Amino acid sequence: MSDETMPEHESALETIGPNLDLDPTNALQAGTGVSSFVSGSAVYYERLPMLEVVFDRLVRLMTTSMRNFTGENVEISLESISSVRFGDYMNSIPVPAMVNVFLAEEWDNHGIVLVDTDLIYTMIDVLLGGRRGNAPMRFDNRQFTTIEMNLIERLVVAFLTDLSAAFDPLCPVTFRFDRMESNPKFASITRPTNVSVMIRLGIQIDTRGGCIELLVPYATLEPIRELLLQNFMGEKFGRDAIWETHLIKELLHTDLEIEAILGEVSGNLDDAMNWKIGSQILLNTTPDTPVRINSGDIPLFIGKVGKKAGNIAIKIDNIIRGED
Repeated sequence: MSDETMPEHESALETIGPNLDLDPTNALQAGTGVSSFVSGSAVYYERLPMLEVVFDRLVRLMTTSMRNFTGENVEISLESISSVRFGDYMNSIPVPAMVNVFLAEEWDNHGIVLVDTDLIYTMIDVLLGGRRGNAPMRFDNRQFTTIEMNLIERLVVAFLTDLSAAFDPLCPVTFRFDRMESNPKFASITRPTNVSVMIRLGIQIDTRGGCIELLVPYATLEPIRELLLQNFMGEKFGRDAIWETHLIKELLHTDLEIEAILGEVSGNLDDAMNWKIGSQILLNTTPDTPVRINSGDIPLFIGKVGKKAGNIAIKIDNIIRGED
């Protein structure tokens, strides 16, 4: 390459340079193109309206069960339902934590129940007889004891029982406690980029309390996706009895063109080209030869040719295609 062509190429690179970012890190930060498509939530819980009905029922069930569990007045509220990336959610959980993995047995998939630190210490204080009205003591940055983990496990089992009951009118399912992890990275149940629905429930006991968060990957809900698309319980999709009846009536009045094949013969194209007016084609057909009746290319009946009231008629002897 000569020195004379160098400035031209350098100027071309300078022109392209400001508009072309070859650094993949900067490309991802820009949030454009493929990275924007991948990082955007492709599925939103609003597309599954029955989910909100299920979780409203869960709130009512938990209000009763939590009072029985704690012996105190408990207020349950549905704070939010949102769609999140599984990896983003797990990375936001502080350590140590109580990340509870459960199994949906009929759906053969998993979900996560997270009890936040405020609710953990509140429940421990209430279950072990702490004084009312006092804020529970917190011990940050320490691992939870076996007693604390067992008490919260009982809380999670009670929560999963109510969750199963909330889904019963829609689809019977059993949610079974699987394991508890103190480190979120050991509770991986799906790929980090997969979209999940996150439900946040607020639990107040007198003046103290916290939150329970339920994380369910959309892959877990896939077996009942059609049911969750309903706007109301028992809604039918793709089938309307009134429309079906009307369609059947109209079809029965549809004109149908049929053909009676008296006979068929095979020949050469050369012979057919020599046919003229008055040429005769001999068919191997006798008065007793069965005649096939077609509708388009579909054979329907077999019969015999005759006459009735001065018209050529065919008496049907056999049905080739049964009535559907």
